[in-house]
Amino acid sequence: MIHKMMIAGLALAALSLPALAATEYYIAKDVATKKCTVVDKKPDGKTAMMVGKAAYVSKADADAAMKKAADCKQ
Repeated sequence: MIHKMMIAGLALAALSLPALAATEYYIAKDVATKKCTVVDKKPDGKTAMMVGKAAYVSKADADAAMKKAADCKQ
């Protein structure tokens, strides 16, 4: 019985870890200030607009894409 509970607990942990680690980064352009920033939540389209169509796996990837984005050059 304990053996089955341990297996079930390990299976649950193994299946939930990728969901917890799945952070996505977006490039957002503030509507009022016209400045671009990297955020970890998808922009709402009202106060901030999403630049591009992609979500980035790491903050470094999003920062590099922001530097290349035409909408973010001032």
